Amino acid sequence: MMVVNGATILFRNKCRIELVSHARFLFGKQIMVAHEAETSMRRLYYKLQIAYVGPVEDRAGATDDVRILLAELRQAAVGDVVIALGTVADAFEAEDFYKALKLLRMMVRDEKADAGLDTDTL
Repeated sequence: MMVVNGATILFRNKCRIELVSHARFLFGKQIMVAHEAETSMRRLYYKLQIAYVGPVEDRAGATDDVRILLAELRQAAVGDVVIALGTVADAFEAEDFYKALKLLRMMVRDEKADAGLDTDTL
């Protein structure tokens, strides 16, 4: 599966894709579905994903939600998580959503590993 500029693309077989112009995209394990957003960190990832590749009409609301969630998480966080969330916030405010998502993906993996959960997805 791949999301490009808000459109979901499902692949039935192997193929090669080349994007020849600027596009917002995520693919495969980078994509989180709504029901997987079960922790604060995962909700932040999901909202940031919507702000990045969601339908155009949903992006502004998701951007506002990201700012709120980031502020709440940064206030509650301690130690290295505060620093990591600061880096996510900097990337987000610079509109480098892909970088912010990449950083959050690592944090979600750490969160799952700390809880003893399977870390193969996301």
